[in-house]
Amino acid sequence: MAASYRIGVIPGDGTGPEVVAEGLKALAAAADRNTFSYDLVEYDLGGDRYLKTGETLPGSVLAELKTVHAIYLGAIGHPEVQPGILEQGILLTIRFALDQYINLRPVVLYPGVWTPLRDKKPEDINCLVVRENTEGLYVGSGGFLRKGTPDEVAIQESVNTRKGVERCIRYAFELCRRQKRHKVTLCGKTNVLTYAFDLWERTFHEVAHEYTDIETDYAHVDALCMWMVKNPEWFDVIVTDNMFGDIITDLGAMIQGGMGIAAGGNINPQGVSMFEPIGGSAPKYTGKNIINPLAAIAALAMLLDNIGEENGSHQVENAIKRVVKDDLESMDAGRMGHTTQEVGDLVVKYILES
Repeated sequence: MAASYRIGVIPGDGTGPEVVAEGLKALAAAADRNTFSYDLVEYDLGGDRYLKTGETLPGSVLAELKTVHAIYLGAIGHPEVQPGILEQGILLTIRFALDQYINLRPVVLYPGVWTPLRDKKPEDINCLVVRENTEGLYVGSGGFLRKGTPDEVAIQESVNTRKGVERCIRYAFELCRRQKRHKVTLCGKTNVLTYAFDLWERTFHEVAHEYTDIETDYAHVDALCMWMVKNPEWFDVIVTDNMFGDIITDLGAMIQGGMGIAAGGNINPQGVSMFEPIGGSAPKYTGKNIINPLAAIAALAMLLDNIGEENGSHQVENAIKRVVKDDLESMDAGRMGHTTQEVGDLVVKYILES
């Protein structure tokens, strides 16, 4: 009997609905090639809803999201909404409520894609960043003292638990083994952040004893940023905390060719995961049919892999590789040589031909 899936769709703000539409075309093509079926449940979440109703994420919607097989997100971010309201009210709420404790970011340079790193090729830029996604500085622990006075104090605390750190590190080792990679690098700052990264380092070495087939390494975050530019081929799987992961994945996006190709997943290995392009809502391009949809389509490939449709995932990824190698003049919005919809059509064409 063919598998059937229920997928929650949050098109979101700005160009989010445009790129999601192209990803859903790829989903339909992959389903046709692999005889699985799916139902889409679309949720009107984002800036427009907030401006009309004052709501970010109703409890009833959150309850429904807990019942789907996966969530497909376009983008959250509206120029008329103060930064932080939508991000905390929607994105962080979903991540915490669904315990999506892993943020997974492939940093992969596809053939034919330009990188700002001179003399680097696809075989040199191919790593996975595993970022802890529900702890660290992003839990919102802290506050103000004497706010608005010359003696104001602002405190933001990084919260790291043994449970949270260990499950993130263990996921990185399991991912490395499953993908037949060779090395896991811990990224931290043990010389300054001595409490938090003492926990990370001790846990890393303890877990590593269970994976003797995998090489281990450590790098301070500042050094790792330098080496990702100079020698990206050194890295295979990188595991790190929430804040450092947020920073180095944007660096990773640039060396793999830009936000137009960068996708990520917010993953609960035992529950519901959410997949998205990482470039944001790009409101200045809204409605112009010039935004690059490939990051959103790559996120759809990750979603397919997560729900167990590996063949479909590979077909979508291979179609993306063919498009960037043979059809696009640039990865940048308005310079691709094709419209947003035309790029999506090319991906569909190559999926159906595979």
